Order: sequence, then structure tokens, then C-alpha cells
Amino acid sequence: MPRMTFREAIRDALAGEMERDGRVVLMGEDIGSYGGAFKVTKGLIDRFGPDRVIETPISENTIAGAAAGAALVGLRPVVEFMFMDFMALAMDQICNHAAKMSYMYGGRCRVPIVYRAPFGGGYGYGASHSQALEAWFAHTPGLKVVIPATPAAAKGLLTAAIRDDGPVVFLEHKALYNLEGDVPESEFELPIGEARMVRAGSDVTVVAYGRTVWLAVEAARRLANDISVEIVDLRTVAPLDRGTLLASVRKTTRLVVVEDDCLAGGIGAEVVAMAAESLVPAAPVGRVACADVPLPCCETLERAALPSVEKVEAAIRAAMEPIGEPAGIRA
Repeated sequence: MPRMTFREAIRDALAGEMERDGRVVLMGEDIGSYGGAFKVTKGLIDRFGPDRVIETPISENTIAGAAAGAALVGLRPVVEFMFMDFMALAMDQICNHAAKMSYMYGGRCRVPIVYRAPFGGGYGYGASHSQALEAWFAHTPGLKVVIPATPAAAKGLLTAAIRDDGPVVFLEHKALYNLEGDVPESEFELPIGEARMVRAGSDVTVVAYGRTVWLAVEAARRLANDISVEIVDLRTVAPLDRGTLLASVRKTTRLVVVEDDCLAGGIGAEVVAMAAESLVPAAPVGRVACADVPLPCCETLERAALPSVEKVEAAIRAAMEPIGEPAGIRA
């Protein structure tokens, strides 16, 4: 099994699906000869030509809407946004149109689109280029939201997203692009909506996705002599894998959620609410998230706002305290 970076695995999935299905087209700003803002599409225009790798004007709402129209007439577009933050300019087309068309027309149309975007902080890009806005999209019925943590998952989940007959938001944390891992060489897909058990444990369940899976893994390693940590990688934040999540928390009776989006109204709040509604007695819970602030450019301040291994470790230790003690960590 060859090793690939996260970036290469995404490119491999795109190329594989473009070879397999002539209806798959790429759309986005600078995705051709430049290769995209993070070089994910590098070389694809030479291989498939400008009719399949379509460079667009700088107008996110237009790109998203054009892709929806293309999907309605039989293509399977994959749109790349330079930064997730810029998807705010396309919210009308994504959330009011692409997400709702199949429902509004009684299932008589399909809207097979993938909206890809890099997201997250850690690079000093500032408040308008560093956000994790997955909860915006997870809140919209009709959208699936996928966030892989490994190169293999990136290839398998993107393949599944391209083959899906509805709109999928596919998010890639910037910090993972150079991550290496074993990736199947042949085509394969992973099911959307199924979480992955990263590590079995008995004392506390840590739920994470994307970059934060690796924070959880390191925290669990540091605590291994004292606390048995079970780690669940969501992979998909909409829909959530309710069965896997609740089975794990029933076993461990404690829950910590780690996420790159802001604490208020985030994915972690939904996971904690699910556990609270479904488990008796209620499990001690904690959340580790980005602080509820616009991310600063200053490296020290940005680091203070973002989740870290130390914050995950503290939340796990807090969850192990006797019932009644606070387990939440706000940032």
C-alpha cells in the first residue's frame, strides 16, 4: 500500500473519479495551471484539460450557483473554495438552493455537488482566513458535511462524496495537507455517516474529527499510564454516527469532545446534547474548542485560542473527577 500525503490522496481521488466518470468536472479559482491555493489540483488541468478543470472568476456565489445548475443538468461538479471563510459569500446558493432543491421538487431532481474547502487556524492567517465553520453547514438540512483526519479517509470519503447524489461539503484542515499515511492504490470509498474507532479504551470517550483527532491521540498517549482513553473519529459531522457515539459513551460513562470550531453552538454541543438526551445516568462531559473570538494573526494569541494537546489532556482529567466536578474546558 503506497504512502501519500493528505494532499496527494485528495488529488488521487479527484483524478480517479474524473477518469472513471466523464461527468465529473472541477471548478474554482486558480485550480488550473496554479494548482489551487494549497496545490491540491496541481497537474490535473494538464491531464484532463480546461473543459474538465474549469478556472472561474473571483465570485464564490456565482461558482456555487453555476455548479448547482451543472449538477441539475447531469454533471457532477467538484468546487474548490480557496478558504472555507469565503464560502460565506456562497451561502445562499449552497444552503438555500443546492441543499433544498431535491426536497422542494419532491425528489425528482438530483444535485450531486461536492463543495471542497481548506479550513482552520494555526498559520497566522487572521480572522477572515482561519475559521472552522462546519456547524453552519451541519445546521442545514439537505447537506452532508465530511471532515477526514487521515490520507486514506480523505481519498475514500471524497470518492464517496463525488458519487453521492446530493450536495456534500468536504472540509480539509490546512494542518493536514502534508500528513503522510498508507492509502489504497486502487479506487475505494468509505461510507459517509460512519465514525471510526481510532483507539479502544474503558475510562473516557474522546470524540474528535479532522486535525483534532491527532490532538486526542497525543493526549491519550500521554495519559496512557493513568487513564484508558477511547477515541472516536467522527469523519462526518452531518449526519452524525449516533450508534457508535452512544455505544462508546455507554461503555466509558464519560465524554470529551474536541473540535476546531468555536465552542458556542459548535459540533461538540450537538454531540454532548445527544449524549445527555440518550444516556441515563448522564455522563460527565467536557468540551475543548476554539475560543469564541475572531482568530488573531499573532502566533501567541492564536495558539492560546485554538485547541491543543494540553487542553485535551486537562479536559480528560477533569472528566475523571467525581460527579459534580466541572469537566468543561472553554478553550
